Amino acid sequence: MVQPGQITFYTHVYSPYCHRVHIALEEAKAEYTSCSINLMDRPPWYNTKVNPAGKIPAITYGGPKHAPEEPSPEAAKINESTVILEFLADIFPEAKLLPADPVQRAQARLMITAWEGKGFEGFKDFFFMYAQATSPEKTLLEGLDAFQARLLATGFAVGEWSNADSAVAPFLLRAELLLKNDLGTYPVGEGKKVYEALQGPRFARLRQYLKDVKEHPSIKATWDEALQFGIWSQNPMFKRT
Repeated sequence: MVQPGQITFYTHVYSPYCHRVHIALEEAKAEYTSCSINLMDRPPWYNTKVNPAGKIPAITYGGPKHAPEEPSPEAAKINESTVILEFLADIFPEAKLLPADPVQRAQARLMITAWEGKGFEGFKDFFFMYAQATSPEKTLLEGLDAFQARLLATGFAVGEWSNADSAVAPFLLRAELLLKNDLGTYPVGEGKKVYEALQGPRFARLRQYLKDVKEHPSIKATWDEALQFGIWSQNPMFKRT
């Protein structure tokens, strides 16, 4: 497969949104240049030359190959993780990032939309907004259950690996890591309680899904649990007094 244009990927290993794009790039076997952007110490050229919103992930596409800090005027600048996933599916059709069947394509997109709502709400409330949220444990478990309910009996989100898996897996991997290590803004011990709840029969399908996800080649290429633990354990928000 001949790649249609150069890709420069602006990312940070901490971010589940960047992880989405990283997985899809690996799925597509794309050639790309990575540039790590620390949003806490963002280089001044990033907003003016790559993404005026100052957020990651972003990619430049097309034009001559360039240094990350000097994107070509000919290169398209594309941001927002779900938009980039759709774009990669368009330019790498052989990678089958979205199913060929229109119904399955719609289902994959609906899986992402559903996660962006109830799933992400639970993730955000429990790990980051615990004190301000109403019933954050319940919200997290209901979000995970809602995602599980959409899964087929076996396989990935819609059968074969798709953008739906690339979009949700980064959050599930981080949720499991944070829970079993009791990392978050919640009181000590609450993470491990929820982790134990996830080991029960109610979440058997989700556990199998996550086990399959961890064995998938693009996850093995992009997920380093020890590295992630080192990063998340130093998050100032999670420091308890």
